Amino acid sequence: MPQKSLNELVANKLVDRRTAIKTLASAGVGLLALTSAPASAADADAASPYKEDAGSDPLAAVLPNFTPDSRQKLNAVLTAPTFSGQIPAAAVQQIAASEKKSIAALMIALLPLARTFAHPPISNYRVGAVAQGSSGSLYLGFNIEFPGHALGFAVHGEQSALSSAYMHAEPGVTSIALTAAPCGHCRQFMNELTPDGSIEILVDKAAPMKLAALLPLAFGPRDLGRKDGAFPIMPANLVHADRSPGLASAAEALSSAALAAARTSYAPYTGSNSGAAIATRSGRIYQGSYIENVAFNPSLSPLQTALVQLILAGDNYASITRVALAEIAAAKISQRSATEVVLSAVAPAVKLELVPAKLV
Repeated sequence: MPQKSLNELVANKLVDRRTAIKTLASAGVGLLALTSAPASAADADAASPYKEDAGSDPLAAVLPNFTPDSRQKLNAVLTAPTFSGQIPAAAVQQIAASEKKSIAALMIALLPLARTFAHPPISNYRVGAVAQGSSGSLYLGFNIEFPGHALGFAVHGEQSALSSAYMHAEPGVTSIALTAAPCGHCRQFMNELTPDGSIEILVDKAAPMKLAALLPLAFGPRDLGRKDGAFPIMPANLVHADRSPGLASAAEALSSAALAAARTSYAPYTGSNSGAAIATRSGRIYQGSYIENVAFNPSLSPLQTALVQLILAGDNYASITRVALAEIAAAKISQRSATEVVLSAVAPAVKLELVPAKLV
């Protein structure tokens, strides 16, 4: 059943919540996409499917082996108004205790949930990933594909989980659980975030392995004279190039969010810091920072990073109303063309808004 049709059925109460969850679980659609985004932030409470059926267990179909108590705790995290992929450390500890599992075992057990967010219309291959930040929080990841466009625009599951950790200002990532061994593209991407190769790779029914064992003789940041990788985040001192910083107003919230994302972007090889911000009908703004890679091709564009946040939060492409891109004028590279291509695939009626930035 297509997502749009399912959303309409749920909104009209023609299917019950449990049937909807089972359909989503088999179709690989994010759990939080059960209904279309509310028309406004004020409508959010009324539109929430979880408040309609207080006695239901919406995660039972996806995580049947979890205890009801664990699913209740996890559901509270997923339905929080600000959720965008992070399971806070305190909740992780509570759920692990409820499940009587180690954190590593819990991460693997959560992979079916991560897979439900996948958008793979080309391959139909759903990837799940769960990354653990240094803080102890967990981050869900999944793959995204854009039909009709080059495969290089796809976001891999590992990239989305790690970029979510990055956007939540984690100081580092210690491990990542995956539904299958990481491809070479993702090993290279991970190596930028943990150049010492210490990140632990967890795959079900396989012994844990360090990235260094999966990527021997790695080409990394140190080969171009850098001591560290993307973590911890080192903000750049960027300002709007066309106005004084003190002139920002509520009407400019989107451009300000894009500029803030550009400040926390990672662009050590080109110096081309950039960030994106997406506004939706739900009233939320999703930010994405550019994450560069020493090998160039595994770099993640700011709009891709922002779309990960949007999908995890339960918003959908149809809810996108505005998109802004902040980048340094006349930098070595520009994200404009790549952003417009991806935007044409997800929200073709939305025109990209450009925010010129400069370093001070």
